[in-house]
Amino acid sequence: MLHIINKSPFERNTLDSCLRLAMPGSAILLIEDGVYAVLAKAAHADKIIGRMDDFSFYVLGPDIAARGLGDVPMIEGIDVVDYEGFVDMVAEHDATQSWL
Repeated sequence: MLHIINKSPFERNTLDSCLRLAMPGSAILLIEDGVYAVLAKAAHADKIIGRMDDFSFYVLGPDIAARGLGDVPMIEGIDVVDYEGFVDMVAEHDATQSWL
């Protein structure tokens, strides 16, 4: 399953809920304000790092750029995808869950 998180982890608990309920082997894509979770120095970085063996993590590159975060270090091992990659991920997975 592909899980899509678009809310900042500083505003909502969608990241925590996703990490708690998603099945191991799932992919997690962070978009829009959800991209703040993948910053290496972010308060939520340890939660993601601690679950990297369970999930594949991705971030939407254009949303990183749109927030001026292109030069800010991200968590190592996070794959950056573009819009085409986003579409490919949706097509590759049997189901998609958007966390609101």
